[in-house]
Amino acid sequence: MGFKMGIVGMPNVGKSTLFNALTRTAAAQAANFPFCTIEPNVGEVAVPDARLDKLAEIASSKSIIPTRMTFVDIAGLVKGASKGEGLGNQFLANIRETDAIAHVLRCFEDGDVTHVDGRVDPVADAETIETELMLADLESIEKRLQNLVRKVKGGDKDAVQQVRLLEAAKAALEDGKPARVLEIDEDDVKAWKMLQLLTTKPVLYVCNVGESEASEGNAHSAAVAEMAASQGNSHVIISAQIEEEISQLEDDEAQMFLEEMGLAEAGLDRLIKAGYALLHLETYFTVGPKEARAWTIKEGTSAPKAAGVIHGDFEKGFIRAETIAYDDFVSLGGEQAAKEAGKMRAEGKGYTVKDGDVLHFLFNN
Repeated sequence: MGFKMGIVGMPNVGKSTLFNALTRTAAAQAANFPFCTIEPNVGEVAVPDARLDKLAEIASSKSIIPTRMTFVDIAGLVKGASKGEGLGNQFLANIRETDAIAHVLRCFEDGDVTHVDGRVDPVADAETIETELMLADLESIEKRLQNLVRKVKGGDKDAVQQVRLLEAAKAALEDGKPARVLEIDEDDVKAWKMLQLLTTKPVLYVCNVGESEASEGNAHSAAVAEMAASQGNSHVIISAQIEEEISQLEDDEAQMFLEEMGLAEAGLDRLIKAGYALLHLETYFTVGPKEARAWTIKEGTSAPKAAGVIHGDFEKGFIRAETIAYDDFVSLGGEQAAKEAGKMRAEGKGYTVKDGDVLHFLFNN
């Protein structure tokens, strides 16, 4: 399990350039005119994790299989998208299928790249997109409430629950707030997710700055950071131009280029880390002579559920998980040494998997 992140934003903010760089493809056409992305481009990337390479080295694993993340490049939204302006309706539907939204904001000045509104104001752009998503949600909620009237009168419990949740979301939206601000009871979480409201998606603001501003940002990205903090959202500073350049280089050359630009790591790495934090994801590993593999799970996942990520039968027939902490595996030099040192634990169904755990599952067929 990786996760799917939709890349959204106004036209000409650098979405497709960033997508090309992240997926190391030229699948998305990056052009200086609105709606150059007519179909959502989907690309998968390996999630970089130095721990996986280290584990494979120690275990002499023949292959390394990282977990994967999916990016969806969704065409530029404009004011009125919720009413079908531009290519709005089609792309609002595509956003529903993602786990989170990477909202790319233009934080660079460039007279050669036109802005659809004729000015550079990332905070205003963010508000435009948020407003369109909120309006789309309100329209969707109104239709659903009308369709549920008969079921509610008939005493349908699921319909009653849906109406209660939709009314709560409607009240928040009419108050000018996205649906994600609502605190949802545990009993309602599943039904809430099924509503697939656009404004429940977690948002990561991606500040696209010029090459010379990639390490520190600028006044525009500072304004976005302030906005994100006030909303409880996250932000990252990336230069799509730099990402596109390093995506064409070999690893050693790319590292040298990053160092010259004063950057500790590639924007892809920072974007994925921020995405993991946003969605409360973590990684566990399975390691052996054949392969070293990373698996993505939600924070707080039980051992049987984590086993189920590999295969449903692992969860159904779960007996126990032989567990070694990453630091113990590395410092002691592998599974056998960790076992001899008493650092391998047998954990049962009640165990909550921790980030970096090296696991081996025992299960009944």
